[in-house]
Parts: sequence; structure tokens; C-alpha cells
Amino acid sequence: MTTLETTGARAPVRARRRAGRVLLYAFLIALLLVFALPLLWALSSSFKDRSEIFAHPPELLPDPGTLDNYRGLLDGNPFWSWLLISTVVAVISTLASVVLCALAGFAFAKYRFRGKNLLFDIMFSSLAVPFAVIVVPLFIMVAKAHLTTPYFALVVPWVAPAFGIFMMRQFTEQSVPDALLDAARVDGCTEFGLFRRIVLPLLRPALGALGVWSFLNSYNSLLWPLIVVSEPGDYTLPLGIQALFGATGRQYDLVLAGAVLAAVPSLIVFFVLRKQLLEGLTAGAVKS
Repeated sequence: MTTLETTGARAPVRARRRAGRVLLYAFLIALLLVFALPLLWALSSSFKDRSEIFAHPPELLPDPGTLDNYRGLLDGNPFWSWLLISTVVAVISTLASVVLCALAGFAFAKYRFRGKNLLFDIMFSSLAVPFAVIVVPLFIMVAKAHLTTPYFALVVPWVAPAFGIFMMRQFTEQSVPDALLDAARVDGCTEFGLFRRIVLPLLRPALGALGVWSFLNSYNSLLWPLIVVSEPGDYTLPLGIQALFGATGRQYDLVLAGAVLAAVPSLIVFFVLRKQLLEGLTAGAVKS
């Protein structure tokens, strides 16, 4: 009798949990559609004629599809040059930011020195300043230092972002025990050896997350290249696609084709580093 009553009491609880899961999955699917629909529309419209893009009511699938947009983009514009410049700049920026932010985060987390807290507070407060506010002073500094070479100037804003330093400091404090570092020092390990052999392997998830963030920030940047790049031959991909809105009219068909091709490197980086990205984003969410 007691067993039957217990089973009967659990049935409504299981039903509520099942209903909750169904509602959660329905909400997540709806949210996925909200984010995915513009991407799917851009992909579909990149195969449409320019007149079909603004058809009313809009058509999700091209009828018929055409590759003329991609041919016009690749034949009439130096698209591969734009892509190469953006990719090279993004890779250099990412490597520099990962190394420098990891070093700075390690120093802030594990070393004691005069003015440490004040210096960190100043660095952290810079997160509240929009990039558009500092872009003019930054350009003046780069110009006075005679560092306006396009490749170098494009890398400058992304080599040591404040967010990256803060992120590495937090992960270093949580993931690298002081006792482990002290034991390595007793064994004769140098400070750089500590960083290379102990700290970096433990920070791999955070480094992956920071790498994806840094790559996308540099790769998608438009404002800074718009200021420091003047020659069409040095255009980055966002700047080149923006140039398609030129004197000949707004070439939405070519812009959509360029946007689809421009998304490929970002997707490759995401899929290559997705494991580290997810581990880095979820680290610290569950206490051991």
C-alpha cells in the first residue's frame, strides 16, 4: 500500500519534470531559429539575383539559384587579398594576445610587487571605455611612433586587451595552485620554466577561449582598419566588403556573397577550438 502511494506521488513530479524539459527544449529551439534565420537568409540570398533579394513577400530559397554573385565578387574585386590580409593580421594578433595576456595574468595572479593592485585597477577600468573613444588618441600615438605600416598598425589594438589580461588572471588564480609552483621552485625550475611547463598546460581551456575571442575581434574589426588603412591594396576583409557600397550603387548581392565567404575562417576557428572554448567558458561553473 505504501509503495503504491509513493509511486503515485512520484508520477506528478515526473510529469512536471517532463513538461519542463519539453518547454525548455521548445524555448531553445525557438531561440536557435531566431539567431539562425538571418544567417540562413544571408546564405540563401547570396545565390539570388539582386532583384530577388528584396522580393515581397521574401522567399527563403532561391528560385533558381545562381553563382553569378560569387563570380562577380571574385572576378571584379581582390577578395582573396582581403581575406589573406585579414587572416594574417588576426592570426598574429591572436598569438600575441594569448602570449602577452597569459604572461600578464600570471604576473597579476601569482606575484607580489609594489603598485600591483593600483595597476590592475587602472587596467580593469579601461574595460568601461568604448574603443571608439580611444581610437583617435591611439592613432596619434601610433603615428608619432612611426608605426603606421598597415600590418603593424592593424595588430596594435589587439596585442594585450584588458579583457584578456583579466580573464587570464582569474583562470590562473583558480587553476594554478601556489603549492605546485612552490614545489617546482624547490626542484630548481626557473620562473619562465614555471610559466611554460606548468601554467600554460593548466590554462589550455582559457587560452582556447581567449584565442577565439581575439581572432574574431581582430578579424571582424572595421573601425580601426578604416582609420589606419588608406590604400585599397591593403584593405582587410570587412573594409573591402564595406567598399562594395561604392559609387556604383549598393551591391547587396556581392556583399551577401562576401559575407558568406568571410564567415568560413571564423567557423573553422570555432570548430577547431570548440572544445577549449566550451571548457574555458564553463570552467569554474561547477565547484569540485
